[in-house]
Amino acid sequence: MRLAKPTSNLFRARAKATAKGLDTSGLTGVIAVDPDARTADVAGMCTYEDLVAATLPYGLAPLVVPQLKTITLGGAVTGLGIESTSFRNGLPHESVLEMDVLTGTGEVLTASPNQHADLFRAFPNSYGTLGYSVRLRIELETVRPFVALKHVRFHSLGELVAAMDRIIETGGYDGTPVDYLDGVVFSADESYLCVGFQTSTPGPVSDYTGQQIYYRSIQHADGVKDDRLTIHDYLWRWDTDWFWCSRAFGAQDPRIRRVWPRRYRRSSVYWKLIAYDRRFNIADRIEKRNGRPPRERVVQDIEVPIERTAEFLEWFLDNVPIEPMWLCPLRLRGDDTWPLYPLRPHHTYVNVGFWSSVPVGPEEGYTNRLIERKVSELDGHKSLYSDSYYSLDEFDELYGGEAYKTVKKTYDPDSRLLDLYAKAVQRQ
Repeated sequence: MRLAKPTSNLFRARAKATAKGLDTSGLTGVIAVDPDARTADVAGMCTYEDLVAATLPYGLAPLVVPQLKTITLGGAVTGLGIESTSFRNGLPHESVLEMDVLTGTGEVLTASPNQHADLFRAFPNSYGTLGYSVRLRIELETVRPFVALKHVRFHSLGELVAAMDRIIETGGYDGTPVDYLDGVVFSADESYLCVGFQTSTPGPVSDYTGQQIYYRSIQHADGVKDDRLTIHDYLWRWDTDWFWCSRAFGAQDPRIRRVWPRRYRRSSVYWKLIAYDRRFNIADRIEKRNGRPPRERVVQDIEVPIERTAEFLEWFLDNVPIEPMWLCPLRLRGDDTWPLYPLRPHHTYVNVGFWSSVPVGPEEGYTNRLIERKVSELDGHKSLYSDSYYSLDEFDELYGGEAYKTVKKTYDPDSRLLDLYAKAVQRQ
């Protein structure tokens, strides 16, 4: 039983469906926004683009708004999501107050910390193998109309990580409370923290939905570079160029960009081009025609403890020919743990995102396997939206195998939904 939906942000291949998927066309809207309680009731397949459009008029936003417009709220909760508020607000599932879940038995159950709490706690990182969220009630937070940015340059990865740690521990930068924090690594001696501050003060703002490219605007020779965006454009600053991945389609070439319609400069369009490439193996055919071997896709987000981050980055730069890399720190909001993605409460982790391809190695998934081993060595995890190569025992140890099996037997006893290992690793 799968969902029939028009968009997806998964990068792992799946076996072709043999049955018609569940119709989700009625689950795409915002049901209600309560500005007094600062909550929203949202259908599970509502995109963050539509959710933000409904909350911003009230001066409110979800506690975490993942970077891409077509990520759905239900997808971010069952598959995890992250963004530059995660150093203070954790992950999207931590702002869920309750949700209605269609389980493998065909029941719709309301799950919360007090009702079906085992399902509520195991739902994050279950990727639809325990059920599908059809309604979620989430917390919202107040936001101001603008975000002032400081892009701080570092010439040492160790110095960048130390500065990140100080901001998270103190909650501020140069004595001012920080609202948003992420970063970009271009090389071992060129990296940046992007520190954001909400403000109501009007003034000039930048526009990165046109000819200018956001990630290129971060770069400068030394010190601190200031910038300013509307809150709307800040939340979607990465979507226009899918971080930096639009360069693969020529969309960053000024000659092409001038004629590429603005409405098509968005992640959902690039995703369709990727799907077209997969279907017809266009990239591999081009490599073969030019006498080069095919390439291995390395599209991953990993988390490592902050004290191991510089070590991972240095190893990655020495072993994987991909740049830039995105950095996003996170801390769980409270004392609770989530069994299918077991991060330590009160401890800072750093998400490292890298999305490209490399020449194929001596075995299938060679570079991805190297990364998996290194991340495990550093007490980290990786997200399961893309290719994974773990053995079953490794997978169960990393992703709450015993807890998962118990909840699976309770809410999907007849295995109408796929098993998590089968879905994430075996690509069924």
